[in-house]
Amino acid sequence: MLVEENKPLAPFTTFGIGGPARWFVEAASENEIVEAIGWAREREAPLFVLGGGSNLLVADRGFDGLVLKVGLKGVGASFARDASGQVIYEAGAGADWDAFVERTVQDGCAGIECLAGIPGTVGGTPVQNVGAYGQEVSSSIDRVLAYDLHTGKFVVFLASGCGFAYRRSRFNSLDRGRFIVTRVDYRLTRGGAPTLGYPELQRAIATSVPAGRQPTLVEVAAVVRQVRQSKGMLLVEGDPDCRSAGSFFKNPVVGVGDVRRIAEAGGKEPPRFPAGDDLAGRVKVPAAWLIENAGFSKGLARGAAGISSRHTLALINRGGATAADILALAGEITGAVEARFGITLEMEPVMLGS
Repeated sequence: MLVEENKPLAPFTTFGIGGPARWFVEAASENEIVEAIGWAREREAPLFVLGGGSNLLVADRGFDGLVLKVGLKGVGASFARDASGQVIYEAGAGADWDAFVERTVQDGCAGIECLAGIPGTVGGTPVQNVGAYGQEVSSSIDRVLAYDLHTGKFVVFLASGCGFAYRRSRFNSLDRGRFIVTRVDYRLTRGGAPTLGYPELQRAIATSVPAGRQPTLVEVAAVVRQVRQSKGMLLVEGDPDCRSAGSFFKNPVVGVGDVRRIAEAGGKEPPRFPAGDDLAGRVKVPAAWLIENAGFSKGLARGAAGISSRHTLALINRGGATAADILALAGEITGAVEARFGITLEMEPVMLGS
């Protein structure tokens, strides 16, 4: 196990922001994960587990502890043991997420095609219950394998035991910091139809695929990447809008009374969509709509920090921004939204060292 000192963390994040880690280890096996944890405990050093860095804002002073990057990258596939005919993919937590999605659609397996183009690694997907364009990973995850820092043992969670909700799981709420995800098993449907319930995706498909023909999974994944790129949410070398953590704010889940108050304050009805079966009677209001109607537009600049020119939800590093710059802009936005609509926006990225 190689322990590096004062390792710059900015290159490991899509923001490109942040100071160094006091110590840094990239673990390529379960044994190295256990060894790194023991090393940190012997020195009473704080521990942070790093995935793909796509949902992370590192403090300018860095992190005075051990950053453990999980590098388990293998992917295997086999038919499910039951009679469903589905395929189980066993993906290491360090495997590149978009490459994994591309493999599954090339294999003709449905279930995560709408999640193409999302940066990061497989291990982060159950933590955030990653979702986009009408799909969430919770609907396709079969089980999650993890190391329990409390008991010192490797454990297995079925999907039903992961506490999935909108952008939440037990791993980032009730048990935050307790488990290190090492592998995620996905149950996908060979020959299944793509999920096309999201209106924006439907419109994009209509302009890309001949009328009357159902798009293939490969085509859907490609269109999703095109849509993401149009919003600056696909990592493209040289694109300044890509230096972000994707959506910086979660879409707030509100009740009927909140919707009425938002409409009165904004002078018009806000767009909204169902919050999910576990939140019956409540709806999600787009955070981007609230931000724009609180006076913030695409392309806004506050020194080296700014808002993406293509998506109001993405705060960007325009070049040389610090974590303090990003947080100052985020605070300005959340304050304005709360003052006008009475809604407190929740930040989506993980803050490290702040």
